[in-house]
Amino acid sequence: MSLFSGLSAFPLTPLLDDAVDERAFAGIIERLADAGVDSITALGSTGSYAYLTVEERAQVAALAVEHAGDVPVFVGVGALRTSHVLANVERAEQAGARGLLLAPMTYQPLTHDDVFELFRSVAERTELPVIVYDNPGTTRFAFTVELYARIAELPGVSAIKIPGAPRDPVDARRHVDTIRAAVPERVTVGISGDAFAAAGLNAGCDSWYSVIGGTLPEPAVAITRAALGGRPHEATAESQRLAPLWALFAEFGGSVRVVAAIAEHLGLAREGCLPLPLRGLAREQRARVVETVTALGLV
Repeated sequence: MSLFSGLSAFPLTPLLDDAVDERAFAGIIERLADAGVDSITALGSTGSYAYLTVEERAQVAALAVEHAGDVPVFVGVGALRTSHVLANVERAEQAGARGLLLAPMTYQPLTHDDVFELFRSVAERTELPVIVYDNPGTTRFAFTVELYARIAELPGVSAIKIPGAPRDPVDARRHVDTIRAAVPERVTVGISGDAFAAAGLNAGCDSWYSVIGGTLPEPAVAITRAALGGRPHEATAESQRLAPLWALFAEFGGSVRVVAAIAEHLGLAREGCLPLPLRGLAREQRARVVETVTALGLV
């Protein structure tokens, strides 16, 4: 099994008084390891990497590795400047990360050459495997299959995280097959966007980079095991059962506020755990989240 197969859980990085809440974060990581996830990706978008300093990110990376036990930890290293990315790479290496997650963060629009050179700079700097983090919802940068192929030829680039897949099974299979045909066989393809996970895994993706898996790992483990175990209908049925939760992700402008509300409800983080200016959900919105996850039997 590849290091980049199965379920990779994306935990929150809870804050307390505008600093990393070390105790809460360690508890979340230990909970994920106990749940049997295949890997943990710290400092993804759910982990608020873009809002943390280099020092805070080094602190989070070290805590994740320390508390993950035998579960491999990947660390997000994206930043606006390449020099800052390389500083994050060095800190992730020192922490004991097993892989790096790299998104092309931007304020000014990036060209394909800009992004390729970013990945080449990282690939030349480290021996750790690199995951291409395609998340246009946050970075506003859109990869193409041609750019996937160009970057995937770089030594050390080992995985691509794609942002969703068509819901139609035939279209999803065609989409995944197109990417696979363009990249070397050693490069795995993983799905993100939790509502698309079952469709992506059933279409041949190797892994699920999961937001909900970072807070409620059990249903994410179940969907992943069913899909990769040759039980696509079971994976689809479980994902469809969670449709009310996916609907809240869409309604409330993304997943991070919803999973923060769940974590706070479960006592995994203090209220107001997101970095300002991100504010948590309003009281009535939180009530709807709690009502939904309770009705689904998730808490």
